[in-house]
Amino acid sequence: MQRQFPKPKVVVSKCLEFDTCRYNGDMIFDVTIQNLKPFVTFIPVCPEVEIGLGIPRETIRIIEENGVQKLVQPSTRKDLTEQMQHFSNYFLSTLPDVDGFILKSRSPSCGIKDVNIYTGYEKSPTKGKGPGIFGGAVLRKLSHIAVEEEGRLSNFTIREHFFTKLFTITHFRRIKQNGNLEELIAFQSVYKYLFMAYNQSKQKELGRIIANHKKDKVESIFKKYEEMLYELLKRTPRYTSHVNVCQHIFGYFKKNLKNQEKEHFLTLLQKYKEKKIPLSSLLSVLKSWALRFEEQYLLRQTYFEPYPETLVEISDSGKGRDY
Repeated sequence: MQRQFPKPKVVVSKCLEFDTCRYNGDMIFDVTIQNLKPFVTFIPVCPEVEIGLGIPRETIRIIEENGVQKLVQPSTRKDLTEQMQHFSNYFLSTLPDVDGFILKSRSPSCGIKDVNIYTGYEKSPTKGKGPGIFGGAVLRKLSHIAVEEEGRLSNFTIREHFFTKLFTITHFRRIKQNGNLEELIAFQSVYKYLFMAYNQSKQKELGRIIANHKKDKVESIFKKYEEMLYELLKRTPRYTSHVNVCQHIFGYFKKNLKNQEKEHFLTLLQKYKEKKIPLSSLLSVLKSWALRFEEQYLLRQTYFEPYPETLVEISDSGKGRDY
């Protein structure tokens, strides 16, 4: 049975697939956002238009003078810092619960990592990179959820981690809204191997939080669980963690497999360790055995499908779940 996914709510830079509001009047085509549209509720925003800049408009940039960063428009010498900070704070404080952000890379408003910081208004050298004003505000307030730039999402590893984190957070948020402890226990069960791949010690800690449910209030359990879940999802899994998970799953079938099948899988596992084949080759074999031996517990594991399968692009087919 195919997994059903609740729809994440994602704030997106409006110039990405939604409106012709870029500084030069363009809209940017983006395949990742286009692919996500059937699965996500998008909330488009253009901070630059929201503070009154027109379309098209003169370019803006971040400059640093005497250790202080400012958002300016060189052609008019306008200092837009306060306006952008005010909008950012207002937007984020009035925003309903969301699961992620996809923001425009290198934008002095929306960028989160690689925005040029200049030494002056015109024809001046850069002195480094950092977040834009709006993007920086997002990171300060909501870095625990799924936040990325569209440019970085062209990287398979980054994109897969973003999708996994996004749909996992959305699923958890749905359960948290219901406040049902039995649903949380079921959530922990079906995410066991995915969480083990991310961080085995934190996966066990999540289990301990639930195990103490008789000694704690439901609200407290959900709060502690949520905090630990965000910690667990902070970084992408290591390939060694995937090896560990695959060995655990393989253990379900050992008694029922022929020696040749066991040898074949162990050969594949060694090739994966040597980065000669993708993780998907191992998962395909393991899932086929779960179907063959009707291991329902394994078939329910989100590790085999952490986000909608349709989002795996054809160009990803030769890659693993970690490279």
